[in-house]
Amino acid sequence: MFLVLTASAFCDAALALVYPQSCAVCGGSVEARANGIACAKCWQQSRVFTSCQTLCWKCGAPSAGTIAIDKREQVRCRRCEHDAFTMARACGVYEGALRASVLALKHHPTISRRLAKLLLENQRRAPLNRATRIIAVPLHPQREKARGFNQALVIGRALSKSAGLPLDEVSLVRTSHSDRRRAGMDAKGRRDTVASAFAVRYPDLIWGESILLVDDVFTTGATVSSCANALISAGAAEVLVLTIARPLPYQ
Repeated sequence: MFLVLTASAFCDAALALVYPQSCAVCGGSVEARANGIACAKCWQQSRVFTSCQTLCWKCGAPSAGTIAIDKREQVRCRRCEHDAFTMARACGVYEGALRASVLALKHHPTISRRLAKLLLENQRRAPLNRATRIIAVPLHPQREKARGFNQALVIGRALSKSAGLPLDEVSLVRTSHSDRRRAGMDAKGRRDTVASAFAVRYPDLIWGESILLVDDVFTTGATVSSCANALISAGAAEVLVLTIARPLPYQ
């Protein structure tokens, strides 16, 4: 193991010298390939959620203060009361290295080893560790053709490989496509654009399953809630959500 780590460190140093890469956050040098497009310092400064933090038990929004471990399931932000998903978590706040990773993923279908490890750590925590099947939030075929790939599916494939969970790429589909730009919309506007936008094509595959629904960013929860509604209506036992990042509730 020591020899493997030494060889990897030497390789990283050699690549950094021959093919220097600038950090997408601070502009400094990215020393290790495992960090992707951000340097180690920017990764360390990014706010990631830990198992010790107090979060809304349903949507994963960070909550002020601390609470006893045995009472964390009682924490609710009340903004997610009517969302169809069972529970949602994000790896951290949409800033720094996480934000840069999300933006890069929209153009290049790759996930760094550091991000893949972070996703796996979150999947292994309760309540996401109940998942039995992974499904990525689908793009409409028209949008996927224009982009060339579905970034949520890239996340799903990486997590399926590391977690050993089956990846379902066929059951959930997007049936409607909106040309309206959703950035800057309020919660109602976002919900209106995705209401009834998803359907389950193969209900037998998801019947009774604990679905882990993956996407890049949890913004208002409108998209994953619409997906969850379709999945639960088709017979899924529950829908758990995991995203790379989420903005803070007041942002």
